[in-house]
Amino acid sequence: MHQAPTAAGVDLVIDVPGTGAPVLLIGHTDTVWPLGTLEGDVPWSVDGDVVRGPGAYDMKAGIVVMLEALRALQPLPLDRRRAVRVVLVADEEIGSPESGPLLAERAHGAAAAIGFESPHPDGALKVGRRGSARVRLTVTGRAAHAALDPEHGISAVDELVDQLLRIREIVSDPGLPGPVLSNVGTIAGGARTNVVPAHAAAEIGLRFTDPATEAAVLRALSALTPVRDGAIVAVDVLSARPAWQASPDDAALLDRIAAVGDGLGQRITGRPAAGAGDTNLLGALGLPTVDGFGPRGGGAHAVDEHFLGSALRERIDLLRAVLTIPAV
Repeated sequence: MHQAPTAAGVDLVIDVPGTGAPVLLIGHTDTVWPLGTLEGDVPWSVDGDVVRGPGAYDMKAGIVVMLEALRALQPLPLDRRRAVRVVLVADEEIGSPESGPLLAERAHGAAAAIGFESPHPDGALKVGRRGSARVRLTVTGRAAHAALDPEHGISAVDELVDQLLRIREIVSDPGLPGPVLSNVGTIAGGARTNVVPAHAAAEIGLRFTDPATEAAVLRALSALTPVRDGAIVAVDVLSARPAWQASPDDAALLDRIAAVGDGLGQRITGRPAAGAGDTNLLGALGLPTVDGFGPRGGGAHAVDEHFLGSALRERIDLLRAVLTIPAV
């Protein structure tokens, strides 16, 4: 096991001996929940087949699938099981700004990649994902007394509002190659009502179906200019994942996994997903990739987050079979 410290935390890279080029198993150890959630709003609980807890569905259960399947493979001789490389990153929930650039290096020489994010609600795997970008729009104006000399001020908040309207026009432009999902996630600025605000900022989440749309939108955002004389507008891309459009190699990998599932009495299907993840980069690089190998459940990022214990066992059995030669 190799520990790779980053500014966001420690990534883990684990090479498990076996035969052939390694199958890459991708997951993340971070969650969206703050420290203390387990003792507070989202305690660990097991109610029949339903297991709850912060990050249980996204994606602690997926890590359990990896570990239990690999444990089950240990008694087999090396020529009966595939070589595996497990990569667990510490910053996926914020777009993998530290770990993302290292994924291509960690995937070098791999035969295929399997991501352990949650599946579609019906259990289908994810083959293809929208691209995503997190963008910070920062505006600098000039402070002044809002009543005595407002004409000497430049409102950063007013400028931010106008720029957000411009961005709305950019992302809804019918001339773009594909659709864009846009969400203004945070807004900050100003301090007192009697002071013209000198600073304001917003963070925006963007989703793209194709690389051409992503490039066009980010190019337009980088070209934004101030509406007000003297204002300064800056756009910074905090993180970005390319769109992953399913390839014939991805479909072939899905077919092989589905064939293994048939032998276990499991019906495995796959289709594209709206959300982005670390598999975006691998799929976009051309490595045969599927995602959504975690168990069925629901409530990701919400207080009712949960997974199904029965689905956990199904995924463990499936992964064990997939990694048993001559499966994948």
